[in-house]
Amino acid sequence: MAIMTRTLGRTGADVTILSYGAMELRGQPRGPEIADSEAGRLLNAVLDGGINLIDTSPDYGRSEELIGSYIGHRRDEFFLASKCGCPMDAPADMPPPYPHDYSPANVRANVERSLRRLGTDRLDLVQVHMSPSKATLDENRTVETLKDLQAEGKVRFIGMSGILPNLPDHLAMGVFDVFQIPYSAVQRDHEDLITEAAGEGAGTFIRGGAARGAAAEDKNWRTGPLTQAPGVGQRNWESSGIADLLSEAGMSNMEFVLRFTLSHPGLSTTIVGTANPAHLASNIAVAQQGPLPADLYEEAKKRLPLPEAG
Repeated sequence: MAIMTRTLGRTGADVTILSYGAMELRGQPRGPEIADSEAGRLLNAVLDGGINLIDTSPDYGRSEELIGSYIGHRRDEFFLASKCGCPMDAPADMPPPYPHDYSPANVRANVERSLRRLGTDRLDLVQVHMSPSKATLDENRTVETLKDLQAEGKVRFIGMSGILPNLPDHLAMGVFDVFQIPYSAVQRDHEDLITEAAGEGAGTFIRGGAARGAAAEDKNWRTGPLTQAPGVGQRNWESSGIADLLSEAGMSNMEFVLRFTLSHPGLSTTIVGTANPAHLASNIAVAQQGPLPADLYEEAKKRLPLPEAG
């Protein structure tokens, strides 16, 4: 069974509704330990499983190099997205998120190095990382620099990895082809903004669509959605009565969480990352089932409230 595809907004690209996020390939100390050969097998399994979009970043350790080394020869099989604004040398004495630099010199350096690491002559999408303000973008001429790189053929489309409070300003600028936005059943803060982005013709990458695994038995809410205060997602889940609904439907928490995200009509694709081949296979199997049945989706939305800030 194939994974459903959707058109990535005005880019015209047909992308699978499940895409692969390569952050988990960054290696230690920020990510799980993974041998190069294991990463190579995983990346080939991504493509063999039918996924045709990979999202990476200069911030993700060795992920770009691993992609270039192990599936560079399959470059025409996938839409390749990376990011810009990232420090060229990550500070050794502090954890992420690192201070970002959206200047023309750094944006260009990010893109040029990504091209070398990935072993390709073009990036399908470069996203501005970490949701800077419009004022920061204007001051640094970030969009103009990306448009120059587009004109040079090094970048096909430009995007924004955006969150509140700056995302509405990014949408109003009317210059981004794709928005990467956090969203899941337990993090619905950006739900209407995804609809707005899609309505204006942009493609949408949804990150956190599996809620970082929070509802899974092996995570048991030890981690939660990014940008959300600890405990908020779990309280919303436990107070909603969603467990009873899923029991009646005979559906696991993780199948529900991923398929809930896939049910958003404004979604182009959701990015899910893992270094575990079994988790990858499970994600693919769930994605092959597509969105939730309409009645279950609507009932779940009634039960899962939009979370309160903080």
